Amino acid sequence: MPALRRVPLPSSTSGAEAFVEFSRNPKAALKISPSLLILGKSRNARSRVSLSIERKPTYVTKASKDPLGSTKELRLSDPKLDEKDQVLDPFEEMKHRFLDFKRQRYLENPVHYRNLAQAQAPKFMVIACADSRVCPSYILGFQPGEAFTVRNVANLVPPFQHGASETSAALEFAVNTLEVPNILVVGHSRCGGIQALMSLKDDASSRSFIKDWVFIGKSARLSTKAAAGNLSFEMQCTHCEKESISGSLLNLLTYPWIEKRVTEGKLLLHGGYYDFINCTFEKWTLVYREGLEGGSKYAIKNRSLWS
Repeated sequence: MPALRRVPLPSSTSGAEAFVEFSRNPKAALKISPSLLILGKSRNARSRVSLSIERKPTYVTKASKDPLGSTKELRLSDPKLDEKDQVLDPFEEMKHRFLDFKRQRYLENPVHYRNLAQAQAPKFMVIACADSRVCPSYILGFQPGEAFTVRNVANLVPPFQHGASETSAALEFAVNTLEVPNILVVGHSRCGGIQALMSLKDDASSRSFIKDWVFIGKSARLSTKAAAGNLSFEMQCTHCEKESISGSLLNLLTYPWIEKRVTEGKLLLHGGYYDFINCTFEKWTLVYREGLEGGSKYAIKNRSLWS
């Protein structure tokens, strides 16, 4: 028989104390202790107790195959609903994930988290897409304190001349205050922001925040049309996803304090592309200095594919 939980109900006017036993099994019937029958003398009291029982949900715990390693799945149980119709309570699930983190990570590494409470010294500044499928800390294994991260639509870096934005503010803090040694721009497959960019009409009169934002990548769109304009729309988008990363790396160099640290050898700029269809990650580093081969200031090195 499943475990039962005894919950005291408010006492009746006669001083009797009532209990209701809740089952963690949604299919099990509720048991009411005999002491509750004292309330039967009052029809109104009995009605109030009945309504209270019907409306108060219980939580049912089940084993979970959650990819984040959570051991519990909590569903809001309503006796009127079939099990398949029970509603997932996302904040109860979130609470258990947080408590798992606290027990398994935080309390197991007290010195590390005490140090983080005083200051941060991240190795990376990461600029990634806001897409829910692309969590850089999860796919790249960043631990708390390792990566100062900003996420936006299509992981774009606006040029210095664009003015203030949350991305430029984060860059200023990461480079000038935290003095990060690496900036990593992470793009990804099937990016909705890049699809919006590639779908823009040259004579479009309608405006939106998304269109105004992704227009930052207009140079990547133009180069994609020139190099892959004869390919399918999907393949053009894939080409532009990578081209826009290169554009963002070049835009980083329009910030005077970023260019200064790069030329001094104190800051490296990297590009990354996460293909979540095939689960691969492509990584490269942008070299910037005078006198490179061919007379260019820019070159790519350390290109690798993790698969």
